[in-house]
Amino acid sequence: MPKSDFTESGVPAIHYGQIYTFYGLSTETTKSFVSHETAKKLKKVNSGDVVITNTSENFTDVGKALVYLGKEQAVTGGHATIFKPNSTIIGKYFAYFTQTDSFANEKRKYSKGTKVIDVSASDMAKIIIPIPCPDNPEKSLAIQSEIVRILDKFTALTAELTAELNMRKKQYNYYRDQLLSFKEGEVEWKTLGDVTKKWYSGGTPTAGKIEYYENGNIPWLRTQEVKFSEIDSTEIKITQAALKNSSAKWIPRNCVIIAISGATAGRSAINKIPLTTNQHCGCLEIDDTKALYRYVFHWVSFNYENIKSLGQGARGDLNSTIIKNFKLPIPYASDPQKSLKEQARIVEILDKFDTLTNSITEGLPREIELRQKQYEYYRDLLFSFPKPDTVSN
Repeated sequence: MPKSDFTESGVPAIHYGQIYTFYGLSTETTKSFVSHETAKKLKKVNSGDVVITNTSENFTDVGKALVYLGKEQAVTGGHATIFKPNSTIIGKYFAYFTQTDSFANEKRKYSKGTKVIDVSASDMAKIIIPIPCPDNPEKSLAIQSEIVRILDKFTALTAELTAELNMRKKQYNYYRDQLLSFKEGEVEWKTLGDVTKKWYSGGTPTAGKIEYYENGNIPWLRTQEVKFSEIDSTEIKITQAALKNSSAKWIPRNCVIIAISGATAGRSAINKIPLTTNQHCGCLEIDDTKALYRYVFHWVSFNYENIKSLGQGARGDLNSTIIKNFKLPIPYASDPQKSLKEQARIVEILDKFDTLTNSITEGLPREIELRQKQYEYYRDLLFSFPKPDTVSN
């Protein structure tokens, strides 16, 4: 079912790609529709059926299930399998099972491909579904219903927290826009170069030399780790030999780091530890007599799209000249003490919102992460039944 077949209205249609990009566990409505003529050629999905993805570019999304609860018959195309529950199993119970580690371990046995992962419908059918009390259908369905009820409750709690987080993010963006929007004459516009004490870049030690990486203890930052946040560790460490024989160099803590190359260009971060970087990071050591580094960080984060748009060449690369010429507003520039005090006021407000909406160690993101771990623990526990050869009533 190519997306070109979609229409504004018509027969409800479930595209396999939307199961892992748009839908949750169940839905009463569909995002897409196809004409009645096209629908005749597609597989029919009735209310209560479970549509499962057979194909994806990553293993996690293969076998993702969607329970269709719509009143009107829907359709689906290739790369999807329809599971039609019989009287011994509840569709939502099965869908929750597909999220477990047990199901993941089973589907791994049948997955094929590298760039595109596929588990065929015939192989998917070989995966054993745990049915509690199979010799007592009434009791079995009651247990399944209770498992679904518990997991639905966990899902609803996480959804509430996520909705609150999205609302707080909108609040944060609103206040950030207000705090960083100045009227003509209220500020003096300086360049980032004007408030920078020193500009640093870095380098990549030769990848094939094991002595540059093995047992390294020097933090080495790559652009994929620059994510509008504080950095207190890096995924890769390099050795003293690597530092000596490459363009990598030590960067003092509390620099404003901006990714300058490729897909990550324009993203920013602050290093809370001394570290080294690759050549795709530009680092600004801010002159603290002129500007607060966190004020500069909030400004460049706020202007991510504007900075990114200045990229040059096919990859949209930035450079030190582009970054250092980018302008920022300095309040009360003629009175440094008053200026820094006003910057500190703005930073304090934005930091509080940032912690609440983005921090993974506190605030709502941390609460959501804990809820998700709790959900996953109880989900796997609820599906931990004896193996088939030992199942009893």
